[in-house]
Amino acid sequence: MIGLIQILGGLSLFMFGIRLLSAGMEKLAGDKIQVWLGKVTENRLRSAAFGAVATAFLQSSGLLMVTMIGLINANLMTVQQSIGIMLGQEIGTTITAQIVVFDLGAFRLLLVVAGFCILEYFEKRDWKKYGEILMGLGLIFVGMQYMKSSIDHLAVLPGFAGTMEAMGQRPLLGILAGLVVTAITQSSTAVTSMAVAMGMQRAITLEGAIGIILGANIGSCITGFVASLGQARTARQASIAQILINVFGVLLFVPFIRQYTDIVTSTSSELPRQIANAHTIFNVSVSLLLVPFVHQLARLSSWLTPTPKKPSEIKVTTYIDEMQYTVPSVALAEATRELVRVGGITAEMVRDSCEALVSLDAGKIEQVVTRERELVDPIDKALTHFINMLLNRELTRVQQQRCFQIKNLLIDIERIGDMAEDLAGFAQERIDNKVVFTEVAILDLDRLWKQAFETYRLAIEAFAENNAAKAEQVCRMESEFDRIYGRTRQAHIKRLEGGGCQPQADVIFTETLRILERISDHADNLAVSVVRSIADTASRRLF
Repeated sequence: MIGLIQILGGLSLFMFGIRLLSAGMEKLAGDKIQVWLGKVTENRLRSAAFGAVATAFLQSSGLLMVTMIGLINANLMTVQQSIGIMLGQEIGTTITAQIVVFDLGAFRLLLVVAGFCILEYFEKRDWKKYGEILMGLGLIFVGMQYMKSSIDHLAVLPGFAGTMEAMGQRPLLGILAGLVVTAITQSSTAVTSMAVAMGMQRAITLEGAIGIILGANIGSCITGFVASLGQARTARQASIAQILINVFGVLLFVPFIRQYTDIVTSTSSELPRQIANAHTIFNVSVSLLLVPFVHQLARLSSWLTPTPKKPSEIKVTTYIDEMQYTVPSVALAEATRELVRVGGITAEMVRDSCEALVSLDAGKIEQVVTRERELVDPIDKALTHFINMLLNRELTRVQQQRCFQIKNLLIDIERIGDMAEDLAGFAQERIDNKVVFTEVAILDLDRLWKQAFETYRLAIEAFAENNAAKAEQVCRMESEFDRIYGRTRQAHIKRLEGGGCQPQADVIFTETLRILERISDHADNLAVSVVRSIADTASRRLF
């Protein structure tokens, strides 16, 4: 019982350490990981190399997977490109097993103490990530020590030695054990490290450990596949590709497991290092073998991923996904893309509603109303919920500020959608009641709405690109709009006083001017938000 408690406690410390280390590394990388991923080309070796380095650095293949799925959904990356990175991930995950073989002695506790002091006593939030990295690394080694010391207690249990011997003689038994334990712990790194810990105490043979490692590779894919079942087709396709990679590798190695064991034995005289090397050799070999067949893997995973003919629910959002909650930097980047998308939709609505008002186009009126009800309102609801859920996660101060910025700008954009619908309503009123605008009024209105539209369009562009120059240009355009608005309003008052405007036309024209002014003001809000955000980023770099 003592041995079981110790190994579970050690495993818990180890997994918590991995979680802390990964969280700290993620915060250290920030949004850069997504930028780097977005620049991955069709070069398979470069993609694989990036996947290996990024996974080793972040200690989280899940982070890369979620980021890749977000980029695939955004059409910024193909599944084929992601497979090249997955092959690199397989190599990157072997680093932990190599590291935990080292015996740090009392230094492991020093890492925990240093990490704790930074987390507890350093007030500057930017330092917290370094505390998480140090404490996480220390807990990994402390957990390994507990797992190692628990093996002696487990070894005296009835049947333990026989089970370990059976796994060495029957590789399939070890593969099954590794698969099941990985599915339970949801961490192939933890299972592989447990095998290393047993090797330190000579409680397992190299053959048995190899079986566990092979099973752990498959088990790590199963949990990802289950998580992808309710997600988009691209998410399922990516998870199936990962399963294919690992299943193919296991099927390739199992018939030659004796020869494989002989090769691994020659790499070191120490069993723990042999186990770690077995993990590395397997993953590196499989990745290198499959690099030339990335295209075929993409086609096979696509063929194995069915496309639903009648989806039960139409997904109105394009970029945001519940899978992204686990990686806030990715979630915020995708939420930003969704905000830009709905901003683009409302800009089109403003243009179409104004054109309908001037040219009396009934078709455009219907399009505006449809987009407001079937796109803008549902996206607004979904994105607001997404940000609210994200705010419940552990976020940095910068990430929290970004969440509130997106929420505030979404309010501006949603109101512009409502105003575009109001303009479409005025256009319909002109058609129904045969309301006539004078030729001069139409020219004035045409000039004003185009200025408002261009101001708003450029504001969306400035936000999408985080471009201060364009944001400042929006502010200047908004000032120009105010001047045009003033002249247009004065000209309308003169027409009204001269009896050249119908009362009903006056109401529609005046309300249209008021709405266009509000649209221009909301565009200015977006631009000011961009300028402030860039200024805040610059000030943080200084301090």
